[in-house]
Amino acid sequence: MLGLTLLGGIAHAEDVGRFSPGNGEPPAPWLLQRLNESVAPTRYVHRVWDGVAAIEAHADASMALLVRPLAIDLARTPILCWRWRVDAPLLKADLTRKTGDDYAARVYVSFTLAPAALDWATRAKLRMGRALFGPLLPDAALNYVWDNRHPVGTRAPNAYTERTRMIVARSGAADAGRWVEERHDVLADAIREFGPHIEATAQLALASDTDNTGESAHAGFADLHFVARDEACQF
Repeated sequence: MLGLTLLGGIAHAEDVGRFSPGNGEPPAPWLLQRLNESVAPTRYVHRVWDGVAAIEAHADASMALLVRPLAIDLARTPILCWRWRVDAPLLKADLTRKTGDDYAARVYVSFTLAPAALDWATRAKLRMGRALFGPLLPDAALNYVWDNRHPVGTRAPNAYTERTRMIVARSGAADAGRWVEERHDVLADAIREFGPHIEATAQLALASDTDNTGESAHAGFADLHFVARDEACQF
């Protein structure tokens, strides 16, 4: 039951985060989304970094997402490409524990699911979660993370909620300090984690997240775009 459609005016299939050169606040439609008002927000800046037009993130015991609406035809362009960088991975993070649920960098794609995919208990949990964290809490989400200890390809439920699944896209310090490229099949990953009842994409988010460990992180994100399986990423 795959009912994914491209909604005009919200996002172009190819280009959802290819930033123009700038200096200042992240451009529309990107917005800061705080999940907990008692936690300091991560700071995001639009800038050119080593020749790459990007979003720069500074986290200091902080957490906030930089989000935009996302409506992509994943049946046509299922592959998400992007570039990112970190100064260093976190030291104390561990995706298996709530106290370690932090990442120097992560890219987050959320979805709405068909009603048939949500049983009564799941709908009740989502209602409770939206009462606590706001109406934008998704039915399901994938997080591609730059981890500190687990091997690339590791998959696990988020330590706080099974509605979010963590996928280690990059790990350790070997690639720190420079831009590196990623390519991931979002549709295949979503079906693997949540089954075939993906109705639509909902949001794309970027984050540098250190509120649980109290650490600091410095990261960048650039050139986010979707392509078909038979197309190369365009950097």
